[in-house]
Amino acid sequence: MNVRLFFICLIISVLSIRCQPANKLTSGFALFKKEDVAIFNIVQKQTFQYFWEGAEPNSGLARERLHMDDVYPQNDKMIITTGGSGFGLMAILAGIENKWITREQAVERFEKVLDFLEKADRFHGAWPHWLNGETGKVKKFSRMDDGGDLVETSFLLAGMLCVRQYFRDGNFREKDIASRMDQLWKEVDFNWYRNGKNVLYWHWSPEFGWQMNFPVTGYNECLIMYVLAASSPTHAVPPSVYHEGWARAGKIKDTVTAYGHTLTLSHNGARDYGGPLFWSHYSFVGLDPRGLKDRYADYWENAKSHTLINRQWCVSNLLGYKGYGPQSWGLTSSYSLKGYAGHAPGKDRDLGVIAPTAALSSIPYTPEYSMEAMRNWYHNKGKELFGPYGFYDAFSETAAWYPQRYLAIDQGPIVVMMENFKSGLLWNLFMSCDEIQQGLKKLDFESPHLK
Repeated sequence: MNVRLFFICLIISVLSIRCQPANKLTSGFALFKKEDVAIFNIVQKQTFQYFWEGAEPNSGLARERLHMDDVYPQNDKMIITTGGSGFGLMAILAGIENKWITREQAVERFEKVLDFLEKADRFHGAWPHWLNGETGKVKKFSRMDDGGDLVETSFLLAGMLCVRQYFRDGNFREKDIASRMDQLWKEVDFNWYRNGKNVLYWHWSPEFGWQMNFPVTGYNECLIMYVLAASSPTHAVPPSVYHEGWARAGKIKDTVTAYGHTLTLSHNGARDYGGPLFWSHYSFVGLDPRGLKDRYADYWENAKSHTLINRQWCVSNLLGYKGYGPQSWGLTSSYSLKGYAGHAPGKDRDLGVIAPTAALSSIPYTPEYSMEAMRNWYHNKGKELFGPYGFYDAFSETAAWYPQRYLAIDQGPIVVMMENFKSGLLWNLFMSCDEIQQGLKKLDFESPHLK
């Protein structure tokens, strides 16, 4: 091929990538500059270490939190989070693919995880929010929250199904892992968590029963729970549970426009600008939003608009917080100046605290903007913000507040959504599940993955 023809072909190739529809972003990684790719790889690998080197040693699962700057609250270094562990299982698969660990190392870790989960406390198949990693016994999340947590269980199941798909055609040990993951998935009784109604309930306690009284309705981070419930091969719920419960008989639909971007789903308690950004992350670490639609929304467009509104609120900075701008943005639930808070756009919810996970986990939706923030924080705030397991959970320039603390549920989506942007790995694994395919069809979803 002569030089002129080579460059013509190269230009056509680049243009074809740039002109792809917005939901075809995996190849966009190739358009990053070399120095940005280097930063991307460092951040993803360091964050992965939270779930590898930083894991609770007995269970192999994700610690709820890791503090680099002070002692652990209530000496809870052994407390694991089930939802964050689901993200961690996905992160380990990314670790294999990126050759940060070997396949054999991952097999050993997954066997340890299964040995623990099979014996740990469960309630009608569902795990609690927190478990003691040394004993497998439930640790109360709140006074009455000492039983099954179906939302956190769903995040864990999404990770387990990805592991099952990854190893199902492997060697004897790998197939055994896949089989054991499959069995635990089949034992979750989604119908029990209906409490006899056409909606799913978040909690059930052997002591307090349904007293927490938390029926889960949309829109928030819990879409994945309803998809799994409809997809279960053993305890599936009927479509009416989704349409009447989650979608509130159609009332989930809404039209809210801010900064030129429109949300088509009613964000519970955050109508004007949308809720914290994790609502567009947790369900979509496995559930591929690209081209995902039902009678209520185009989920890719809703998530992208959610991210752009969140970013523009920070850029506009109506409350005058120090450091906000195009290179430093992202409001979500995270550590806050006083405990933990659900940060989001709005004068009552924006407390001047930015969480790196908000922008970084949004990279499939806003690759250039997310990379801009990542680059800025890494180069200009690395001393304050970057530690052994990636960027710390949250910070406030206004308050000169830079705690050296991590939360599993914030670190996990960073690794996984970065991998989905780069390769589509976890999206492809989760969407390849036959049960998920059938469940989505049952709920009248459209997706390019559906056969």
